[in-house]
Formats: sequence, C-alpha cells, structure tokens
Amino acid sequence: MSGSEVDWQTTPAAVWRRHRSGLRAIRRLDPVQWESLTGIERQQQALARNTERFLAGQPSNNVLLWGSRGTGKSSLIKALLNRYMGQGLRMIEVDKDDLVNLPELVDDLCELPFRFVIFCDDLSFDVGESGYKALKSVLEGSLELPPENVRVYATSNRRHLMPEFMSDNLKSEVRDGELHPAEAIEEQVSLADRFGLQLSFYPFSQDVFLQAVDLLFPKVDDREILHLEAVRFATAKGVRNGRTAQQFYRQFAGDPRFC
Repeated sequence: MSGSEVDWQTTPAAVWRRHRSGLRAIRRLDPVQWESLTGIERQQQALARNTERFLAGQPSNNVLLWGSRGTGKSSLIKALLNRYMGQGLRMIEVDKDDLVNLPELVDDLCELPFRFVIFCDDLSFDVGESGYKALKSVLEGSLELPPENVRVYATSNRRHLMPEFMSDNLKSEVRDGELHPAEAIEEQVSLADRFGLQLSFYPFSQDVFLQAVDLLFPKVDDREILHLEAVRFATAKGVRNGRTAQQFYRQFAGDPRFC
C-alpha cells in the first residue's frame, strides 16, 4: 500500500513495513496528550510553533530532537499528532533501516492535500551505513526540491546522528589561526545540520521528576511518602526522567498508600 492508497481522511498515521514494501495504517494510537507532558515546556513551545507554521503553509523546518534517553522526545512527537491531527497533520513512521525507501514514499505524498511528518525514532548511523544519504535528499532535495507538504521529525540520543571518534578530531588542522575540521567531522555534522530546528533534552532535576510523578498520582494526599518512594525508585534505576516516572507509576499504581 503506497501513501496515495491510504485513506488519509480517516487515517491519521501509518507505519512503513519492509516485508510488504508499503504502509500499514496505525489503528491504535498512543493516547499521550500534550498537557500530560512536564519538564519540557521550552521544547513543546518551539515544536508547536514550527508545526503550526508547517500546517499553515508557512516556512518551517525539519526537526531533530536529541538528548538523554527517556526524557520525552518520542512522547512529544506522539502528543503532537494527537494535538494537530484535526488540523490536517498526518504522520508516517519509518525505521532507520527503511530510509532507503524514503524518496519513493515521499513521491506518493507530494500531491496529497495533507501535511505529513515523517517520524524517525531513535535515529543514528554507524560507520559504513548509507541510509543517511536517502534522508539527506528528502531533507534538502537534490535537483528536485523536497515537497512542501512533507517534513522530517527525528529523535536521537546522538546530537550529530553519526559516531564521533577522538581520532577524527586529531585530524583537524589550524591554518592561519582558523580551525579546519577534518573531513570525517564535516561528514558527521552535515546530516544534523540539515535539521533546521534542533531541540535538546536533558535528565530531569529532582523537582521536575517529582512534578511528573505528581501528575501521575493526582489523588494522593501524603505527598511526602509518595516523593520518598519515587526518589528511591529513581535512585535505584540511576536516572530521573519521564520514563522513570511512568515506570514508577506502573509499579505503584494501586498501592494502598497512594489510593
């Protein structure tokens, strides 16, 4: 099933399936809501503004959300679809290994009366992988300009999407007082540079982490005990983020102390 064969009037999202070389409509969307996210208000505002400009046919950027694991990058994209699907936003999830099919997929979308976000989750490339070349052509085009109704939103733990080695930095040179990065560094940075909007995500402070926990347990009276258990849980995991707050909720929801 190509992009033009999906009933986009009733289908807000689809995923590319390699084995069938086509799209499968997503019937059970993650229900995460925009208002349920906490600790990432700055990123929400920037992403909302860019998306609203895209939906209005105004200049807008491809977006890279990068940073620490579990800090809400993927959840923010899912909440974005739930917030804007009624305004014509449609989303297609494409795995990194399937990016070679991206130019053909985009060809099927350019004449449709919807605005499409191509969603690439947990995007990064290892040495020798060539899938990023297809992504480059969609981000900035080649001889043909990229379609106006398609943008790429990607999440990654890597700022530059490519592996960075100390040996690459050693090959850089200083000439006439100017730093000239090595070719390997230029290649690493060039892909991420094609994302005009880059949003960074960092581990939560303890206060922000406890705010996320409070949102998940709105009816608890004894906040002191709740926070004590939440901090213990996060300390055992070694990280404070939105994912840890969700995992704490799944483990302690229904606990008599928090009902």
